[in-house]
Amino acid sequence: MSAIKTIDTNPFAGQKPGTSGLRKKVAEFTQPHYLENFVQAIFNMLGDCRGKRLAVGGDGRYYNREAIQIIARMAAANGFGKLLIGRGGIFSTPAMSCVIRKYGTDGGIILSASHNPGGPNADFGVKFNGANGGPAPEAVTEAIYRQTLSIEQYLTLDTGDMDLDRVGRCELGGMEIEIIDPVTDYADLMASIFDFEKISQLLTNRRFHMCFDAMHAVTGPYAKAILEERLGAEPGTVINGAPDESFGGGHPDPNLVHARELVDRMNGDAPLAFGAASDGDGDRNMVLGSGFYINPCDSLAVLAANAGLVPAYHESLAGVARSMPTSRALDRVAQFLEIPCYETPVGWKFFGNLMDADKITICGEESFGTGSNHVREKDGLWAVLFWLNIIVESRKPARSIVREHWQRFGRDYFTRHDFEGLDAGRTGEMIGRLRDRVSGLVGRQAGELSIQAADDFAYTDPVDGGVSEEQGVRIFFNDGSRAVFRLSGTGTANATLRLYCDKYETDPALLGLDTQRMLAQTLQAAGEVAGIAEFTGRTAPDVIT
Repeated sequence: MSAIKTIDTNPFAGQKPGTSGLRKKVAEFTQPHYLENFVQAIFNMLGDCRGKRLAVGGDGRYYNREAIQIIARMAAANGFGKLLIGRGGIFSTPAMSCVIRKYGTDGGIILSASHNPGGPNADFGVKFNGANGGPAPEAVTEAIYRQTLSIEQYLTLDTGDMDLDRVGRCELGGMEIEIIDPVTDYADLMASIFDFEKISQLLTNRRFHMCFDAMHAVTGPYAKAILEERLGAEPGTVINGAPDESFGGGHPDPNLVHARELVDRMNGDAPLAFGAASDGDGDRNMVLGSGFYINPCDSLAVLAANAGLVPAYHESLAGVARSMPTSRALDRVAQFLEIPCYETPVGWKFFGNLMDADKITICGEESFGTGSNHVREKDGLWAVLFWLNIIVESRKPARSIVREHWQRFGRDYFTRHDFEGLDAGRTGEMIGRLRDRVSGLVGRQAGELSIQAADDFAYTDPVDGGVSEEQGVRIFFNDGSRAVFRLSGTGTANATLRLYCDKYETDPALLGLDTQRMLAQTLQAAGEVAGIAEFTGRTAPDVIT
């Protein structure tokens, strides 16, 4: 057995996990002791690690393999009994949640920066998921952070690298390591949820053509195995399907800007019937009809409204939930179904508590994330299969399904404007000023609108009573529209301001208009109230979704 080495170290500033773990530039993570400090902080938080079991894997981005070798040596030195590792170091984030839950591990370490770019000069991330398969709650991430502030040493082994590419078992310092196929367990779970026989009939129909853009990221192997191999979609249905350390030089964020190849195919001279894309770690999704963009807020509402068409959700839903910035389209479905609808802060961990307490079945957020209680993470490929199941059961194209939904429930026009790469100090000052003034905004005129209500969203968890404050400034206008201001917690450099606007419309003649036109007054009023141009120097966002 290899000797355990105790390495002296000193704390690094700024190792506080955000909404999705610790995300930094690769250059920071590759500093001597930096990754090791954070991993040891996780192990210290867990307490006595002897005999515990962990799942480990990531989205295949740059530094993924090296990080897994480091984590494995440290886990063995800290007395773990077993590691489950995806072949090649690969696990999509929803597949990791599936594996944690199926094999009953004590949690998992996910190596990913989600939809952020990858490569030597780009981003890396580490996230701990608990035994329920979901992101660690705030109490746990705070405990990890406290450990990083006082860490003095970490444990490791002086051994060579193990073979990550061969499925099977081996031993490292007395700890068992099992390299498993990262796709099979997840694919089997999907087959238990959806009607694969009927979806296969759809995908093998020569009149139905779809495209799935894996964006050179982790979902490629999953999409190929499920869509092309199990369900019989024609070869080439999955594009950009080979995971790449730098995501092919692109930005693996499934939106209209970064999934340009897919968008062009859906809007060309011979548009496909259905299109979808997933992000770096496989938890986000964008879905498109023929020449038709489906807003993530609408997608979530449509899935909930049509859940009865999917085998796993034939029975009534326990409840639904959405993040606060997400449009209120889901609320209207919940009201019709007479089930609870919870409004949570941004961050999937809040949904996890509700699912563990059997309060919700389906949930989602405007940032291209939807999921259900089958795992404890949002799940991009699950959402795509859900749409395919609805299409085949309803015998209607995606575009018609959405339009009929608007006719039935009304339409919540929604947009998100991202202002990226901002000066963190000035942007923080802007949000701080907005918070200070929020109680005095009622009755104020802003552009063509007046403010009816305003607050800084706070959430009390109905399960554990935890309180989360300062989750986003909300402004409600007299025309029924709403604006929300937040600083993103997923970036690694400078600041990103996110402005969300939505407005409800029921007039049938006004349900098919341009979103930016319908929200123009709200966007103008919001910019004026916050002083976006004054504080950021920007007159237009970098990304509109």
